[in-house]
Amino acid sequence: MVEGVARALAGLVGPENVRIAEPLSRHTSFRIGGPADCFVTPRSEAQVEAVLSFCLREGIPYFILGRGSNLLVKDGGLRAVVIQLGDRFAHYRVERSSLWAQVGITLRRLADLAASAALSGLEFAGGIPGTLGGAIVMNAGAYGGEIKDVLVEAEVLDLSAGRVERRRLTRDDLQFTYRSSLLQRRPMVVLSARFRLTPGEPGSIYARMSELWRRRAEKQPLELPSAGSIFKRPPGRFVGPMIQELGLPGTRVGGAEISRRHAGFIVNRGHATARDVLDLITLIQQRVKDRFGVELEPEIRIAGD
Repeated sequence: MVEGVARALAGLVGPENVRIAEPLSRHTSFRIGGPADCFVTPRSEAQVEAVLSFCLREGIPYFILGRGSNLLVKDGGLRAVVIQLGDRFAHYRVERSSLWAQVGITLRRLADLAASAALSGLEFAGGIPGTLGGAIVMNAGAYGGEIKDVLVEAEVLDLSAGRVERRRLTRDDLQFTYRSSLLQRRPMVVLSARFRLTPGEPGSIYARMSELWRRRAEKQPLELPSAGSIFKRPPGRFVGPMIQELGLPGTRVGGAEISRRHAGFIVNRGHATARDVLDLITLIQQRVKDRFGVELEPEIRIAGD
């Protein structure tokens, strides 16, 4: 069955852009994850639409992937057509105080583009790993800034009516909240977005970006594979200090470890499995609930079998 699906997909995007049983550990920042039934790398937005239409028509699950920087794929992988929107979807355009970009562009590249155009507002994003698409879906943020603060509108493919419809959604339409958006609750695929930024002085913008990068490098275990902050911040609390107080940093399950540098991170010390990470997540959640009465909710996306 998978071979038949792969042949049909090859007819849409070319055989060189379809792989069977592709290990997703190659495509996540955690370096963890089992195989995808079919892994597709479209070359254009038209091909993305064609692949999604095929999946809808045939009743085949699909999964959109950028750089996999906020993602834990389970060890059994994904029984789905995984559609990667990466470097082929990284076009951009600067128009006065507006910046438009496709979702495959990295946040670091996007912030650099804004700074080089003397536009302020994306400094917070310069150190966030991953691509614009994932950042919009989860309303990514850091150091007091969030995507919703500067996003004006996004172009999406809406699949909720059982067919692929291209739509333009405003910031209000996207219903942003803390680390969440409408895109997490409706079958939509974001293609591009436009941001309204503020004219500024490039030197000051780059200085702010450098300072935020320095702070990130000092406090986070950037030298090891991870998916960033594992948990959302609960109201009135910080996750790292609670885990620190419990004496959990350095705790290991298999190849996964609660980071000693930033207790809100779980790192892959080598050959970690998704099961290792999930066991650590459960341990942290239970211990934090027992001591502080706080229910921790994962910030990372957990997918697969």
